[in-house]
Amino acid sequence: MPATGGPRPAVVPARRLAEHLVGGRSVAAGGARTLQLVDPATGGAAGELVPADDDEVAAAVDAADGARAAWRRTAPGERAAALRAAAAAVRADADELGALLTATTGRLLGQARASAEVAAELLEEAAVTGVLDTGRSLGGAVDAVDVVRREPRGVVAVLTPWNDPYPAAAGLLAAALVTGNTVVHKPSERSARPGLELGRRIAAALPDGVLSVLVGDGETGAALVADPRVHVVAHVGSTATGRRIAAVAGARGGRVLLENGGKDALVVDEGVDPAWAAQQVALGAFTNTGQLCTAVERVYVHEAVADAVLAELVELAEGLRTGDPADPGTTLGPLVDERQLDLVAEHVGEAVAAGARLLAGGARVDRAGCFYPATVLDGCTPAMRLMTEETFGPVAAVTRVASFAEGLDRADAGAYGLAATVLTPSQAHALEAAERLEVGTVKVNAVFGGAPGGSADPRRGSGQGRGFGPDLLGELTALKAVHLEAAPTS
Repeated sequence: MPATGGPRPAVVPARRLAEHLVGGRSVAAGGARTLQLVDPATGGAAGELVPADDDEVAAAVDAADGARAAWRRTAPGERAAALRAAAAAVRADADELGALLTATTGRLLGQARASAEVAAELLEEAAVTGVLDTGRSLGGAVDAVDVVRREPRGVVAVLTPWNDPYPAAAGLLAAALVTGNTVVHKPSERSARPGLELGRRIAAALPDGVLSVLVGDGETGAALVADPRVHVVAHVGSTATGRRIAAVAGARGGRVLLENGGKDALVVDEGVDPAWAAQQVALGAFTNTGQLCTAVERVYVHEAVADAVLAELVELAEGLRTGDPADPGTTLGPLVDERQLDLVAEHVGEAVAAGARLLAGGARVDRAGCFYPATVLDGCTPAMRLMTEETFGPVAAVTRVASFAEGLDRADAGAYGLAATVLTPSQAHALEAAERLEVGTVKVNAVFGGAPGGSADPRRGSGQGRGFGPDLLGELTALKAVHLEAAPTS
């Protein structure tokens, strides 16, 4: 596979990240622990991070709890205006935010900048939809007024991942803030600085204390989830972490929203154009080096078109250019760190040992950094970890099926139910897939895309609650019925 050469210029110098955003100001971190950070594109040191300790978590929750009475009484239009101002600030700094994300996680620079733009769009969307549904009136007695009010739930903890941190955070923050909640946000330690800088721009448009951002790891998140003053925990990340969050928050009566792991399937029907189908598979499996929650991780191809689709897919995989994610010519960046690289290599190695045929990639790229090539395997079976556990790497794991129905059956099996894609020229098969697949999102003939405002419930191990769209606003508000009659006159 082609690789770019030459030394990589430092985008962000190695330095210490030892601050939080609490109560509207930067606060020096005082925790005793440190985490070492690594540049995924070079494998070199990228500084260290000081996670928030229990006292700093408590201080952030104090700020949110203290600000919530005034913020909930702020007019919805004023809250929406604040989000529009925050969106403008994020959009104005999209280049800087994109470069920071590239330097931190290895995401391709163009994609990283675009993700900052998406964050701005989500803030703007919530500024519109968040003020439309504030309750409803009921048909009661003619001499009384009956209404149902939507009210904020209180303090919301938002815990977000490293792989697409700007949109993941912005969607949840916007929905929580526009509905009158206050927020403590903890981004992943793998993308802590991007999360802090995004939060800084949003918080600047808000009253002090309405949004705080804590730099930290799992211990920091655990302390935040356990705080009884946190009314809602919204988490995007692994299934294992989501289940621990649900157990802790649920035990104290907290509300939990989870968008967790996925093992998304793509079914290729007979009669499709092989080149187009291969392009869709490659887009789903290799974008962001496979590190997306809705990445394609399982591919079920009708045997009538399998040879042709695989030939096209191998050509696409081998044509990707691995290298510096800040180089515009790079089309496949690094994995986020050595830990993720090891996991991808393990899954692929086990599958090959169990009988899968390696058609492209399959070995670590010979260069510094956390690089793994676009990989295509044929003959994958349900017993392989590659087909049952999240791989989160640039791997297209293919199984041939005898019919579209078999493809749907296999796609719908397993522990997860986040999303699935079908490629088919048959309208009947498209409608069948929409009905049968028990996942949050079904995509027909497009692996990515969809109109703004969609809402979905992830199934099985992929989580619970609506994590996006207008229905997310309902998850972050509580309903109160109010009955009003006039007092009798004397």
